Amino acid sequence: MTEKQSITATREDVYRLLAACYYPPLTELIEENCCATLATLLESVAPDATKYAGDAVVAVGKSPLDSLAVEHARLFIGPFQLVAPPYGSIYLDDAKTVMGDSTAKVAAFYHACGLHLADDFHELPDHFAVELEFMSYLAFKQREAEVLGDQDEVIRVVSLQREFLDRFLMPWLAPFTSAIITDGEAPFYQAIARCTAAFINADYTALACTNNG
Repeated sequence: MTEKQSITATREDVYRLLAACYYPPLTELIEENCCATLATLLESVAPDATKYAGDAVVAVGKSPLDSLAVEHARLFIGPFQLVAPPYGSIYLDDAKTVMGDSTAKVAAFYHACGLHLADDFHELPDHFAVELEFMSYLAFKQREAEVLGDQDEVIRVVSLQREFLDRFLMPWLAPFTSAIITDGEAPFYQAIARCTAAFINADYTALACTNNG
């Protein structure tokens, strides 16, 4: 594996692991040491985010799974007023509701890339975790093209990643993660939010600067 392929594979894994942190917490989050793996991966692609992943390791070690589930629900699900609604349309559309115009545009972007949400998947297309998983998928497609030496496809997929970040993820990254951080009552999710913001900002800069060569 070349250095470029290794970096792309690392980005793919980081996006996937971060996505897992925004779904309701499962035992695998703790048992498989997801945050420790995340901290190790980030050292090579976003060193500034590594500390926050380390903070998440400490926080998850102090939090029983049921406590994490309560915090996750309070932040992202309800039934009361949410601290940090995890849907892009809340931040991007004038109506500030779920299933807005931007939701349909995200779904159309997935479809144009040959993807659609599974029939048994009950989350909206612009859920933060879904958008992170999509970035992981695009990184996978980039790595696949790099392995094949298909430079035209590499350029195309890198362009898709830039476009998706520009149009759909970056515009609400800061307000979403800031809401979690300033809440101040969920140490694990605070650490993950800081880690997410640091990584995506670094990745956005790296993608903008890459020459695809």
